[in-house]
Parts: sequence; structure tokens; C-alpha cells
Amino acid sequence: MSAAQSYPGPHPVDDDLVRRLIAGQFPQWAGLAVERFPSGGTVNEVYRLGDRMSVRLPLREGGAGDVALEREWLPRLAPRLPAAVPEVLGAGEPAEGYPWPWSVYGWLAGENPEAGALSEPVALAGDLAGFVTAMRSVTLPGAPEAHRGGPLASLDASTRAAIEELRGIPQEGIDCDAVAAVWEDALRAPAWDGPPVWLHADLMPGNLLVRGGRLTSVIDFGCVGVGDPACDLFPAWNLLPPPAREVFREALCVDDATWERGRGRTLSQALIALPHYRTTNRAMAHNARHVIRAVLEEDQHDVAPNPAPH
Repeated sequence: MSAAQSYPGPHPVDDDLVRRLIAGQFPQWAGLAVERFPSGGTVNEVYRLGDRMSVRLPLREGGAGDVALEREWLPRLAPRLPAAVPEVLGAGEPAEGYPWPWSVYGWLAGENPEAGALSEPVALAGDLAGFVTAMRSVTLPGAPEAHRGGPLASLDASTRAAIEELRGIPQEGIDCDAVAAVWEDALRAPAWDGPPVWLHADLMPGNLLVRGGRLTSVIDFGCVGVGDPACDLFPAWNLLPPPAREVFREALCVDDATWERGRGRTLSQALIALPHYRTTNRAMAHNARHVIRAVLEEDQHDVAPNPAPH
């Protein structure tokens, strides 16, 4: 999920609209092939434009602000980061009945990693930690507040509502008492009291590109800004298996309180996503289920009693 937190129906977008927008605003590219790119994203539609470009159009008003955010910050962040990020090649404007700004980007090759099917999980954990470290080291002035970058307690009402909704969906098999307990633990963790740090703030598998198991690109910076460093710990539970998760944590030197907040944030996102997307977005629902399992398994490990002495 990205910055849009309400769920209105998407604005209709199709190949013909994209062709008209390109022809009207970027005639130099009007002869290039346009083809929808299948994605599990929920806020934007992506189309291939020829072999070397993509067109990204918000589907909802809540995603339109992301366009300006990326136009402003991507060129400034790109030289400071170890992985490739989208390059804005064209700034599209509303036209042809389409109501919001949109963008043309350079195409970034690669594939989305899939939890449980990583070929180089430990190496990928190191790559992700390197990216997060680089983001945290950015010192650009005038930073916006990251989406999800504020206090964990701001997610309390929506998280509890999602848990109650899941109680009414027994076929999902979620141990709602267990996830509620993990959420309570996260709320009790000390708040971040250091300076806010730069965050991508949406490090979902769908926003990562890998080749040969290694991170090559990070996309979708619509949530970017500064806030609690716990917000960029999502891959620990939404992607990495336990041994790689520990490599990720150690590389970032994450203290216990930040780890608890990060786990709580990742769990909250999954709990809110699952009831909404369980029948409409297979990728989002699948990842939400994975996160819930990973968090509960880690929590059980954390509280497991020591074996009895022989």
C-alpha cells in the first residue's frame, strides 16, 4: 500500500488513454509501443513505453501527491543511494479526461523477490541493509514527513479494527489473540527519541527489483520522507527468512525498542491489508499472510522457555 489510506474505486486507465496522453504531451514518443505491465500495486497503474521507459499513472486521488514528491526528491536521492531508483524522464499533466499528474520513467529491469523463494537471502539482506543505511545517512534539507513515519500509536485504532474484522473471517485461520498480544507489546516499546531519519517507508517486495538474487533497484518512493527508523525494517518480516533477518538487523545495529516498533508496524500493515485485499489482490493478500506468520513465529521463538536441564 502507498499513501492512499482510503479505498475509493480506481480511476479507469487503459492502453488507449496512455497512447493519447503520450501523443498529446510527448509526441517524440508517440510511435512507441504501449503495454500494460502487470503489478500487485494498488495505487498506480504501470505501462511499458517502448523498451526503455514506463508510464506510471495514479489510480486514486490519494496517489496523485506521490507524483510531485517523486519529481522533487528522486533526482536528489539517486546519487546518494547504492541501488538504482526511477529516473523521471517526463512530467505528464492532467488531460484527455485523466484528472491527475503522471510521469514517464526510465525502465528498470529486474524481478520482484518472493518470500520463501530467495536464491541469495543473506546477500539480499546485506543489500537491503546497505540501502536503508544510505537512506538514513541522507542529510538533504526541507525533508517531508514520511508516510507512516510518525508514532506507532497513530496506527492503533485501524490495527485493532482490522484484528476485529479478521475475527469475523475464520477461514483465514488467524490467531487474533496472538496478533493482538504482539501489537500490545509493540505499543509498549519506547518511542524513537532521536532525530528523524530519511526513509523509503514502503519497502514491500513489490517495490524491490533483484537480479541473480541481489538487489538492483528500489522503486515507488511515494511514501518517502523522514521519521522513525523502524519504518524501514519491513523486509525483515515481509521478505527475509530468520537467518537473513538477523543479518539485516545486525547490519543496521537495530536496538530492541526499534525492532519491536518495526515488527509492530509491519504487522499492522499486514493486518489492515488482509481483510481488504484477500479477494481482490492476490499478491498483497499473500504477502500479508506471510508477514502475520513470520511475526507470530518470531514472537513464539522470543518467548520460548529454555529447555529443561538434563
